Amino acid sequence: MRNFALLAAGALSLAAVATVAQGVEDPYIWLEEIEGTRALDQVKAWNKSTEELLAQDPKLASYQSRARAILDDEQQIATPDRIMGDLVANLWRDAKNPRGIWRVSPLAAYRAGKPAWRTIIDVDALGKSEKQSWVWHGADCLAPAYTRCLVSLSPGGTDADVVREFDLSSGKFVDGGFVVPESKNTAAWVDADTLLLVGDFGPDSLTASGYGRIAKLWKRGTPLSAATTVLEGTKTDVSVSPFARQDGDRRWTFLTRGKTFWTSDVSLLTKDGKVVKTPLPEDASFEDIIDGRLIAKLQSPLTVGGTTLPEGAIVAYGLADIEAGRSVAPELVMAPTKTQAIEEVAASENILWVKALDDVSGKLFALRRSDDGRWTQAATALPDNSTVRLLETAGKSDTAFAIVEGMLTPPTLYAVTASGTPAKVQSLPAKFDAATMTVEQKFATSKDGTRIPYFLVRKKGVSGAVPSLIHAYGGFRAAQTPGYLTGQPYRAGPLGMFWVEEGNAYVLANIRGGGEYGPEWHKSVLRENRQKSFDDLHAVAEDLIRTGVSAKGKIGISGRSNGGVLVGAALTQRPDLYSAVISGSPLHDMKRYSKLLAGASWVGEYGDPDVAGDWAFMSKYSPYQQLKPGVKYPAVFFYSSTKDDRVHPGHARKMAARLNEYGNRFYFHEYLEGGHSVGADHAEDAHRAALLMAYLKRELGGKK
Repeated sequence: MRNFALLAAGALSLAAVATVAQGVEDPYIWLEEIEGTRALDQVKAWNKSTEELLAQDPKLASYQSRARAILDDEQQIATPDRIMGDLVANLWRDAKNPRGIWRVSPLAAYRAGKPAWRTIIDVDALGKSEKQSWVWHGADCLAPAYTRCLVSLSPGGTDADVVREFDLSSGKFVDGGFVVPESKNTAAWVDADTLLLVGDFGPDSLTASGYGRIAKLWKRGTPLSAATTVLEGTKTDVSVSPFARQDGDRRWTFLTRGKTFWTSDVSLLTKDGKVVKTPLPEDASFEDIIDGRLIAKLQSPLTVGGTTLPEGAIVAYGLADIEAGRSVAPELVMAPTKTQAIEEVAASENILWVKALDDVSGKLFALRRSDDGRWTQAATALPDNSTVRLLETAGKSDTAFAIVEGMLTPPTLYAVTASGTPAKVQSLPAKFDAATMTVEQKFATSKDGTRIPYFLVRKKGVSGAVPSLIHAYGGFRAAQTPGYLTGQPYRAGPLGMFWVEEGNAYVLANIRGGGEYGPEWHKSVLRENRQKSFDDLHAVAEDLIRTGVSAKGKIGISGRSNGGVLVGAALTQRPDLYSAVISGSPLHDMKRYSKLLAGASWVGEYGDPDVAGDWAFMSKYSPYQQLKPGVKYPAVFFYSSTKDDRVHPGHARKMAARLNEYGNRFYFHEYLEGGHSVGADHAEDAHRAALLMAYLKRELGGKK
């Protein structure tokens, strides 16, 4: 079956040769036409070939049904999407409600582990009644009353959505209320009758990245065309976006002008409608507000009055001084240690909650400010060697909700109080027999001598080299922490669980580019230094071989989105080292990425291919351009979504076509809905997990 993909695309290959002969640089640019008939016909043919081949696995149906049962299991943790006064809101998805029901429960009942849910919006029923394939994108309810909400719904799961005003008391959309037309828009409540809005106001209102650049104040009862402009970014900016925070009785409204993906100006909208720029460094990130202070995280050292505040530190600025136009210096709230990285920050009424990583293990701290201006911190008593996710905080009760899990430990939801005492709210039952497995953290040494941590999961008693799957990301400050195997790797459902249960090894690699050790772990591989993240991945694979865990011919790699750049580069650089490659919603054509959908917003991460100096280093790893005829590459499994309006599906399509042209096998699965997250519901997620498992068995341990 070596040429199964070629059978579906033989005409494509011949057409490609003819086009190249005519001197066209990119013979597959027609595959960038997202909904083009020719392109979709090719996609459907590739999908069909892959489905037919992997259907030969006798366990495919059982993988899929088991994955679906896990994803649809009503023994899920009902995470607090938002806490609204004395209510907790949650979006619940199961077999009966694949698109979800948005519901609320009294906070006290929820915290006691006995929520009393009341359905507010049934997304599936709404889509059916309105004949739209609605996908939930969230709701923002105006504090402190929380009766009026801005509900965001996406047709088919794209990043673009429609915003509609909803009344929580009546459970209905407001007749004549605010409605923002479909676009990649953002809106924030200023007050009950005013929105601060950024959206598509016409062709000149968008940045080169496709996001809004003009912020307007829109008054209730007036047409959108009458909204008044308060801030304009430039065409070369990434985006402009509004947001608001409630601090006691005061509502603070802000605007972020994203100049690059990693730099921005944050401004305050004053009560009299003026826009005042805050003193945040352009690479700092806004985190929250507490007691009239703006909380931010530094990405670079900041020297103030002869004192240098370290990168990765949390600092505070007085908002009253900012609003009044007075000079204000930051005060240090918390500085990370050498092994720490501060990841998440959220405020309740009197406590600033900080989630940090310490050698990639999650920690949660409660911080208070004393009358003399000093901040004190106390670690909470959550389980060690775990992943911690800080979800939401309840203001007046000074409670933080966090989920704690490990690769072999199912998630548990905790409510952590001001005393630092955690109380279990809900624990999930085990989905597999963890007693048969082991997990350990190990370290590889990269080409430049940097220690690269990775987590290794295997069955107990396994000896000798076994097939191994390495998942990694390596970009955008996104740390990869060890979650329960039913959700590893990301967007592949219980693939990791299936893989280890059958005697194989699963690895989560913490390569540079993420945020595992703070800002420098990310900055060290930006732009011309990207090769270091690829070297880190190679080092982990080689460490598996060196330690006898695996062997050449038995190693597969997985990455999605930015991870697509990673596995694509690894594929072209070391086809001798890897024998299977999972490439999800990937970036592959780095020559054209900045011209496709949201690509221009990532120039700060990768570089600008239209600048000769940048393309000089990008061209050395760009997967699409680095494919060479005459080289035998491992058979890649591409998965993506036609509706992805963030990373263009043309990346995967063109990479597949080029591999096909050069006589290499590949697998392909493009879902017609779902957006960048691929699956719009659990059915597709379960199907993808089963296909990927069958693929890995064929390429790493099964019959070729």
